[in-house]
Amino acid sequence: MQMNRKRFLQLGGMGALGASFSRSPLFSGFSDNSLIEEPAKIAVQLYSVRKEIEKDIKGTLKRIADIGFEAVETAFWPANISVKQAGKYLKEAGLPVCSAHIELPIGDKKAALLETAKEFECKKMIWHGWPEDIRYGTLDGTKQLVAIYNEANNFAKANGLQFGIHNHWWEFRNKVGKRFVYEVLLQSLHPDIFFEIDTYWVKVAGQDPANIVKKFGKRAPLLHMKDGTGAWNDSLADDNPDPMVAVGKGTQNFPAIVKAADGNTEWMIVEMDKTATDVFEALKESYDYLVKNGMATGRKPA
Repeated sequence: MQMNRKRFLQLGGMGALGASFSRSPLFSGFSDNSLIEEPAKIAVQLYSVRKEIEKDIKGTLKRIADIGFEAVETAFWPANISVKQAGKYLKEAGLPVCSAHIELPIGDKKAALLETAKEFECKKMIWHGWPEDIRYGTLDGTKQLVAIYNEANNFAKANGLQFGIHNHWWEFRNKVGKRFVYEVLLQSLHPDIFFEIDTYWVKVAGQDPANIVKKFGKRAPLLHMKDGTGAWNDSLADDNPDPMVAVGKGTQNFPAIVKAADGNTEWMIVEMDKTATDVFEALKESYDYLVKNGMATGRKPA
């Protein structure tokens, strides 16, 4: 039985491109002599394999490592796996944690952030942002959330950690006070707060991901790389997106996105909320697309 995000949350606490590519419209962002001096590192968001983790966490993490991903980004774990246990499994698999999705570290959630950072030996803590907060419907509400995010950042920073925000579609679709929500966030949040731009949800919202990535610049050191129809779906709020496909096989123009990032991307993180095909095959194809085309650097499997 497929487990959606809501149920999952309940359970858990470029080298030069070849000439053949450069002739393709999707690769028009690069010429044959266009180089990325320091391609981003590549990781995978473990939400992509949440169902597989429930069945066989050791086997799942081994398959992720065997693909060649340099690290993982964590989400939430099944009820029978503690953060401490998860950290042990990840170390055994040889998978560092580049970033971790967390609940907002305010009130009684502060201890969870510190435990996550300790067990995963990770400094980048990211508010996963789900589900949509009704306060994003007004300017005053958005400003209330800005104050909360700044408070969360102060706590993270005081403990030697970095706090970031992950977007969905509403930040780039909702307008408050004649501005998009993301524009208010970008202007009002403390400059220490970084953004993890989910390029797919940006496209679903009707924006151009390359333009958005360029606007955020150094404020967006992490990019979620995922592909699919990129079309609006009325059932999105019920966590029922269209199936996603391997990176490079959908509608996204990744060369343009990478070019717009202008070397500011530290990590490209592949994620698939839902797939119609084998998820491991799709992840392998995504890894190969990004690494073999010089957009990201992988590692040699052990």
